[in-house]
Amino acid sequence: MSDKVIISCAVTGSVHTPTMSPHLAITPEQIAEQAIEAAEAGAAILHLHARDPADGRPTPDPKVFDRFVPRIKAATDAVINITTGGSTRMTLAERLAYPLQAAPEMCSLNMGSMNFTIHPVARKITNWQHGWEKPYVEGMEDLIFRNTFADIKHILQVLGRERGTRFEFECYDMGHLYTLAHFRDEGLIDGPIFLQCIFGILGGLGADPENLVAMRTTADRLFGRDGYRFSVLGAGRHQMPLLTMAAVMGGNVRVGLEDSLYLGKGQLASSCAEQVRKIRRILDELSLEVATPAEARTLLALKGADAVNF
Repeated sequence: MSDKVIISCAVTGSVHTPTMSPHLAITPEQIAEQAIEAAEAGAAILHLHARDPADGRPTPDPKVFDRFVPRIKAATDAVINITTGGSTRMTLAERLAYPLQAAPEMCSLNMGSMNFTIHPVARKITNWQHGWEKPYVEGMEDLIFRNTFADIKHILQVLGRERGTRFEFECYDMGHLYTLAHFRDEGLIDGPIFLQCIFGILGGLGADPENLVAMRTTADRLFGRDGYRFSVLGAGRHQMPLLTMAAVMGGNVRVGLEDSLYLGKGQLASSCAEQVRKIRRILDELSLEVATPAEARTLLALKGADAVNF
């Protein structure tokens, strides 16, 4: 089982806007439907954000999360992973509002403050569906995604220690691995570590194969090959090539319309499940087995779906 590949699916995120794809899940119903379909296609972990159903802007409102998270739990046994990143415009209290209420098995946790932007994309779009979209995308150029040491410590304490939540540690740069090792050394993180290495975001590591190898070997030095589970997220057009490379290297993979809106060159993905099915075909061709949700829970030492508050 230790050799099985965990497929994560990030359903909607907070980066892409409705104008960028008609297939992006916006309403609670759409988020639930895409998440359930992705789980049926083979995703063991569902990484979830919420959006205002009126216009698609990211929202931290627990009432919106409550409209789709319980429905997903009732329809699938996939691990539900709630973001603590929210969006670059949310306060830490807003980002934690639903995770603290829900006490999920897993949450994402960004391991450092950083420039995080897709503002060049705005130059390619002339007609926006909603008035908030253009300033939202262009405004990323002058924002910092805040994740201070104090912020990270707080999340590890109130979610990890107090609620038994484990984490998808999102690392966008080499220094984030050392930050993760610092908190491990401080005794705030127990193994196994689920390490999500992210490539291709402007402000983070580029999507070069050499960077993937460097992150893997650095993680080996810091945590030991048996001390962590390695996963890869490739943004945009880098998604499938980097995930294939990660799988060959013994890693796990993450897909979903949060990370890439496309299935192939010039072809928008019609759903998150379509991406799940594609990476699963690739894994099958590599003779790699896909982990079930139950197996993912065992590999990551999760507390179980019966120990959450939704």
